[in-house]
Amino acid sequence: MISHRQGNAQRIAALDERAEALHLKRGMGIADARAMHPSIDVLEADPEADRRLLESLADWCDRYTPLVALDAADGLFLDVTGCTHLFGGERSMLDDILSRFFHQGFDVRAGLAATPGAAWAAARFASDRIVPAGEEEALLAPLPLAALRIEPDVRASLESVGLRTAGAVMAAPRAPLARRFGASLLLRLDQALGRLDEAVSPRLPVAPLSVERHLSEPIMLTDDIERLVRLLATTLKADLERRGEGARRLALLLFRVDGAVSRIAVGTSRPLRAPLLIQRLFHERLAALEQDIDAGYGFDLVRLSVLSAAAFDMQQADLTGETNDDGADIALFADRIRARLGDSAVLKPVAVESHLPERAIAMLPFAEAPQRISPPKKPDKIQDTKPVFRPERPIRLFRSPEPIEVPATEMPEGPPMNFRWRRALYRVARAEGPERIAPEWWREAPGQEEAPTRDYFRIEDSDGRRYWLYRQGLYGASQAAPRWFMHGVFA
Repeated sequence: MISHRQGNAQRIAALDERAEALHLKRGMGIADARAMHPSIDVLEADPEADRRLLESLADWCDRYTPLVALDAADGLFLDVTGCTHLFGGERSMLDDILSRFFHQGFDVRAGLAATPGAAWAAARFASDRIVPAGEEEALLAPLPLAALRIEPDVRASLESVGLRTAGAVMAAPRAPLARRFGASLLLRLDQALGRLDEAVSPRLPVAPLSVERHLSEPIMLTDDIERLVRLLATTLKADLERRGEGARRLALLLFRVDGAVSRIAVGTSRPLRAPLLIQRLFHERLAALEQDIDAGYGFDLVRLSVLSAAAFDMQQADLTGETNDDGADIALFADRIRARLGDSAVLKPVAVESHLPERAIAMLPFAEAPQRISPPKKPDKIQDTKPVFRPERPIRLFRSPEPIEVPATEMPEGPPMNFRWRRALYRVARAEGPERIAPEWWREAPGQEEAPTRDYFRIEDSDGRRYWLYRQGLYGASQAAPRWFMHGVFA
């Protein structure tokens, strides 16, 4: 027996058949129940653990249909439309579900009908029953009002006027029912009878493409799983080619014999079809999750799904049969590292519209960064192509500029003659600049003080090392005295 706190009292939340045989009921106080039967076992309810268990059961039910939804805290909805023939028909599927749950240690009730409302009533009040389409009214007529999924206060009001079964409600005039008991009563009734559609929202997105393999002998070894991945990817390739797409995100579902399900997902930076490349990605992911995947008594169902896809652009090959897509190998290399170490393991610098050096580049995950599929176009020789001045920048910029000491300069607006950085003194041999960069005033928040102007210099010291430093602020201005910073070093 399970108890939970309601108000200031502990009450019965759930009980098994033996407790029901003792005339105990839900909502009864625990003190009253112990007074009647001192030997009963009472456990405290754990809603979070119950939720996790229900979600794991929903994962396992994906073997029958991808459209699985949670029903409150103790039920599941399975939309098996178009799936029953894969299991030998409706009766065979229902028997298989009940048998597998029984062998996993669960005592379940199931019903199958053309509407969610009728299936819900069949599962709870006429277990193991298949209701043919059009016979929902015959099913509901003798059942209690609870079979209509109405609120307890509405149910109590109906019983107070003598309407104690669903059939009595269906026989009563609709207009007075709606005026006295609200529109929700007729809504539930019409949904159960199929007069109004009732949407069942799956708990997980439905994959547009999936292939699976049922195994007569469960597998346990990683090598066997990888071989199955390649076989499934080969089948998936034909479907992707027919749609003109490639996979951008794939999921591998491993259904264990005892009901546990492992979900393994990988992402690609480019649309992918090749079975060998898909196998390599899952090889890296399985290697990273080797300690977390428990095969138990083995997996008897393996499914490979495409969670998202994109248009697949074919590359034109030259006379040798090779394409000019030099970025394909880099993309595959990055995808394999991401599969092993995570999406944030590989970052790519992307140019940003800003003339401030620290804002001009953003580091994005490789898959989110724009990918160049084709090589850059060469400029047209006929057109007048004037050279564009691009200021020289160091390869390495510091995460944040480091302050330096400049004791003297050749002139107020000139480069330093020497500077001290990280407790070392450097003598300037050559200098280029300044390159003036004004602040981006349009990005500043209203009322915020405007950032000082920067003058950048390319400096070479007496040992030949080159630096990129700047003076922040101007001499003679109303602002504070200028300060110097080291922003990067040249290779």
